[in-house]
Amino acid sequence: MYLSFTDEALMDCIQQGDAQALEVVFNRYYRQLCQFCAIYIKDSDVAEEVIANLFMKVWDNRADSRILNVKSYLFAAAKNLSLNYIQKKKEPVHFIEDADISQQLLQDTNTPFKILSARESYNKILALINLLPPGQRQVLLMTRVDGLCKHEVAGLLGITVRTVETTLYQSLKKLRELIKASPSFNS
Repeated sequence: MYLSFTDEALMDCIQQGDAQALEVVFNRYYRQLCQFCAIYIKDSDVAEEVIANLFMKVWDNRADSRILNVKSYLFAAAKNLSLNYIQKKKEPVHFIEDADISQQLLQDTNTPFKILSARESYNKILALINLLPPGQRQVLLMTRVDGLCKHEVAGLLGITVRTVETTLYQSLKKLRELIKASPSFNS
């Protein structure tokens, strides 16, 4: 019965405490989320644990939240949990040789102006990326920001590599047009 439900209808059932609806969402996305998470963590066993924890959080917080786009929410949460895991896993630096701080200090020529200008440009570009159609925006962010290869993006989105390439080309072309048309980049 639940297999024909949309993700949003299943989330409505989950909010009402229906564990079977959660199981359907779990079965629908678990494998893709584990593969996605393993790209960041580089350990499939840990990735499975992170995704299991994600679904436990969805269940525990079912009454408190309203998820509008289930797939986007799950992938964004999986990415965040993966990055949190990586951050917590980092070993502390005990010796200055390990950190190689002296080399960084010699090469660091960033002035406060350069740092603020770079941050401002970054925010402007992100604002322009948000103007792209959702499919183009997703492919662009996955390849350029998340650093995923075209094959990984194709597998995660369930599309062909050629479609990823075409969509990426279209998104970069549109982004260039937006940058050219933007007065903040032409001054």
